[in-house]
Order: sequence, then C-alpha cells, then structure tokens
Amino acid sequence: MYVFIRKYTKVHSVADAARRAKSGVGQILRESSGFKSYFVLDGGGGVGVAVMMFEDRESANAANKKVLDFVQASLHDLNLGDPEIIAGEVLVNIEADA
Repeated sequence: MYVFIRKYTKVHSVADAARRAKSGVGQILRESSGFKSYFVLDGGGGVGVAVMMFEDRESANAANKKVLDFVQASLHDLNLGDPEIIAGEVLVNIEADA
C-alpha cells in the first residue's frame, strides 16, 4: 500500500473545507484505480490533514495530482495555501479483528 498525507496549516474552518471537498474529492477517488480509503482530520489551530491510501505508488500519484487540481480550482476561496506533502510505502498495517 502507498499513502499520501497532505497537511494544510492555515485553514479557517477544517470542517467546512472537509464538507466541501467530500463530494468532489470523493468522486475523484472513487474513480481512481487502486483507491483504498480517505480520511480528513482536524488537527486544531487551523491545521487540516488529508490521508489517502492506495494499492500502489502509481495509483496514488495519479490521484494526488487530480485531488490537488480540484482543491486549487474548487476550494481556492479558502486560501489553503500549498500543503506539506508526505508520501510513502506502508511498512506496517495493523487492523482490528473482525
């Protein structure tokens, strides 16, 4: 698995940004090959974090480009700025027992 983490540090309302991104980003990700899951969290103090999980690096890179384009085009009025991006292969995955 491959993960992209985007951290925005100047978000006026993480809840509003997440709500507005949900449908657009959700649609992009659902149509992306290799997509596994997506999370948005409110880090407090104007910090918003988005986490995307994919089966492989190629799928993650392709989807991340589309998501960044969507954010810049559709959420530009939120003045999110450029995110800090961390990406990498998942080395350990622990899940709850079913």
